[in-house]
Amino acid sequence: MEPNGLKKLKSGTDVRGVAVGDYSAVTLTDEAVILISRAFIKWLTSRYKKDRFKIAVGNDSRISAQRILNCVKEGILSSGCDLVYTGLSSTPSMFILLKKSDWGCDASIMITASHLPYDRNGLKFFTPDGGLDSRDIDEILEIAEGLDGEELCAASGNYSEKSYMDEYSEILAESVREACGCTFPLAGKKIIVDAGNGAGGFFAEKVLLPLGADITGSQFLEPDGRFPNHIPNPEDAGAIKSLSSAVLENGADLGIIFDTDVDRAGAVDSDGKEINRNRLIALISAVLLKEKPNSIIVTDSVTSDGLTAFIKALGGQHIRYKRGYKNVIDKCVEVNKSGGYSPLAMETSGHAAFADNYMLDDGAYLVTRILITLSNQAKTGAKLCDLIAALPEPVECAEVRLTFTGLSENFKAEGQKVIGDMKAAALTSADMKLAPDNYEGARINFGKTDGDGWLLIRQSVHDPVMPVNFESNTAGGNKIMAEKLLSLLESYAFLNVENLKKFISY
Repeated sequence: MEPNGLKKLKSGTDVRGVAVGDYSAVTLTDEAVILISRAFIKWLTSRYKKDRFKIAVGNDSRISAQRILNCVKEGILSSGCDLVYTGLSSTPSMFILLKKSDWGCDASIMITASHLPYDRNGLKFFTPDGGLDSRDIDEILEIAEGLDGEELCAASGNYSEKSYMDEYSEILAESVREACGCTFPLAGKKIIVDAGNGAGGFFAEKVLLPLGADITGSQFLEPDGRFPNHIPNPEDAGAIKSLSSAVLENGADLGIIFDTDVDRAGAVDSDGKEINRNRLIALISAVLLKEKPNSIIVTDSVTSDGLTAFIKALGGQHIRYKRGYKNVIDKCVEVNKSGGYSPLAMETSGHAAFADNYMLDDGAYLVTRILITLSNQAKTGAKLCDLIAALPEPVECAEVRLTFTGLSENFKAEGQKVIGDMKAAALTSADMKLAPDNYEGARINFGKTDGDGWLLIRQSVHDPVMPVNFESNTAGGNKIMAEKLLSLLESYAFLNVENLKKFISY
C-alpha cells in the first residue's frame, strides 16, 4: 500500500471508499479490506487480551457486498478467528445480536456505505460496548498499514452462515405489543414502507404484518444494490416525494422510509406531509417529554429555533451540538453521566439514538416508537401529527453546499479559516450576531430587516464541502442572508461559491 493509503479510507467512525470502478478508481480494494479486517482482529486482541474471536458479518444490498465479504472473510479466517455470515442485514441488527443473541459473538462488522451512491461501500465495526469511535478507526488503520508481509496464523478459523433478521424483527414487534398492551396494535392501520431497494424491506413483512398492519402499497422492498428507483435516503427530496405519493394514492395512515442500512428513518403522515428533520425530532421529543418532563434533548447543530421553543414549551431542554451522529450520541452520554437525563440524541438526518436502546442509532427502533405513538393517538381519535401542531416552523429553510476549488489540497485548514473569519465578522457587525450556542462552524443570527433568521456555515464531517443552512421567518429572508454571506466569501480563491450565487438568483 502507498504511505497513508489506508488512512484515506477513514470516514468519521467508518471506513468508506469507492468499491465499483464505473466512474472512478477503486479505493476500497481487496488488499485494503483484507488488511483492515486483520487489523480489526489485532485491535480486538490488544483491547480484550484474548487470541480467538467470533465475528458476525453482515451487509446491505450493494452490488459490491459479495466481493467485500470475501475479503473480510479472508482477513478474519486467516487470523485464526471464526466468522458467522448473517447475510442481508441492517446495521443496528449487527450490534443488537451482540447484546441479545446467544450466538457468542465477540464483535461484528457491517458492510455498508449508508446513503452513498451504489459504487461506494465500507465497513462499520461494533463491539458489545457499541460502535467504534474515530480514534478506534485511526488505530485500526494504523495497524493495517503495518501488516504487509506479516506472517499469518497457521490455523484457519471456522466459517458459518446464519441470519439474525427474524430474531431482530421479533424483538422490534414485541416492543410495540408490550407498549400498546395487545397482540395486534396496528390492526386497521395501513402503513407503507419504502426501503429504496436497500436492506429495510424486512420491516414490512416481518414487523408490520405480525402487528396487524395492512402494508398494501409498500414499495421498493426488493434488495437491489444499484438503487434503480431512488436513492435510499430519508433526506432526499425525490425519495420523500415518492413515498408521499404512495401514501396519498393508497390512503395510508403512515409512510415510512429507511436509508440503505436502516440506521436512519423518516416518515410521511396521512396527508402526505413529511415528518422529517425538525418535525421528526419534535414528534419523538413530544413523546419522550410526556413520559418524563424536564428531559434534555440533544440534537445536531442545524436544528431550528422553533424546535428549541417547542421543546422548552413542553418543559424540556434543548442542547444543540456538533453534527455527526456519534458526536450527538457522545454528548447525550455525557449529559447522563453528569447527572442530567437525556433520553434522546438525534440528528436532522434521521439518526436517532435512545437511552433505552443502548444509545444505538437505529432507524427501525425509531419507527417502533412512532408506531406505538400512532396506535396510542388512535385510541383517542387523535392523529400522529397533532403532537407537533404547536411546532413553530420557519417560512423558509434551505441548504447550499459550497465546494473547494481544484487547486485546494488543504480544505480542512481553509474551511477553518472561513469559519474563523465569519465568527470575527459577526463580532463587529451591526446586522450579524454569533449565536450563543455555537458548537460547530459559525451560526449567525440576523435581525428582522436583515434576513429575520439564521445561517450556519460548517465543514462536512466526511467530504471536502462546506454546507450552509439557512432558516428565515420571512419570505425572501434566506436570499438576503445569502447575499450578505456571498459578500464575505467571494474573496476566497479556494472556495467555489457558484452554488450560493445560483441560490440567490433562482
